[in-house]
Amino acid sequence: MIKTNEKTLVELAVQGVTNHSDEFLAHEVSHEGIAHSLPGVGSITYNVRVGDKSFGWTSDHTEPGVSSICTSTEKAYMKGYNFLACIGNEVRILTGDAKGEKGVVTGKHGGVEHVLIDFPQKVLEKLTLDDKFLIRSVGQGLAIVDFSQIRMMNLSPSLFKKMNVSEKNDSIFVGVTHIIPAEIMGSGIGSLACTRGDYDITTQDSEAIKKYHLDEIRLGDIIAIEDADNSYGRCYKKGAVSICVVAHANSFIAGHGPGVTTIMTTSKAGIIKPILDAHANIAELMKIGRYSKK
Repeated sequence: MIKTNEKTLVELAVQGVTNHSDEFLAHEVSHEGIAHSLPGVGSITYNVRVGDKSFGWTSDHTEPGVSSICTSTEKAYMKGYNFLACIGNEVRILTGDAKGEKGVVTGKHGGVEHVLIDFPQKVLEKLTLDDKFLIRSVGQGLAIVDFSQIRMMNLSPSLFKKMNVSEKNDSIFVGVTHIIPAEIMGSGIGSLACTRGDYDITTQDSEAIKKYHLDEIRLGDIIAIEDADNSYGRCYKKGAVSICVVAHANSFIAGHGPGVTTIMTTSKAGIIKPILDAHANIAELMKIGRYSKK
């Protein structure tokens, strides 16, 4: 068993509410020069959940399940909410017809500072935009003992235990659905805030989509980005590897695509070794979203 510092982590309560959907612009222009007026981020998305495909939706940057923000509108608290929430954290509904029901954090979206939450379908149907959520935050600071070269973030200990992760010959092997190159990463490059938000896989090149099977990516997929160091900011570094979770769906805007939230990274070659695993999706691992128990 891989040893972590889980017992030293602090658990905190952070509180959120569903964020309303907005019209960013009257028309958004695709990389092909075509104007679109389509749904974007925010609100409660009833028919798109983790485990579903990332491509094919008539929308832009669609977020699965519930798109939440901090109950306080203070900018610092908004960032803190996004920072402290970790993928796999338990969420409890505090108000309304679904009071007491539980869900799971599935991803984080930068810029809008959304924390994405999955609830069972019957619970989604009961929610309103006024309902509040309490997230039991734990995970920031999680580390693998004896692997100081690996930085972990945005990942709950409970999800880490369910992942296909093993240790052999001074390396950590991680199951992923896709292995993609850093050269096709776009929006979010250069950001220092890897413990918040996401950055996008660009999907404007048809040959890259075909070569790396990008159109098969599902929301919740655990993927590897080669030559990408997310230790203290998102950058290209030969030999580095970053492990991420797909948080939001594809986009038609230049430099954008499925957004991924970083959970593990190393700047040193050979420390993290991704292995292909078709079942490396948080919905499958945690039995949520499209894989929830009926």
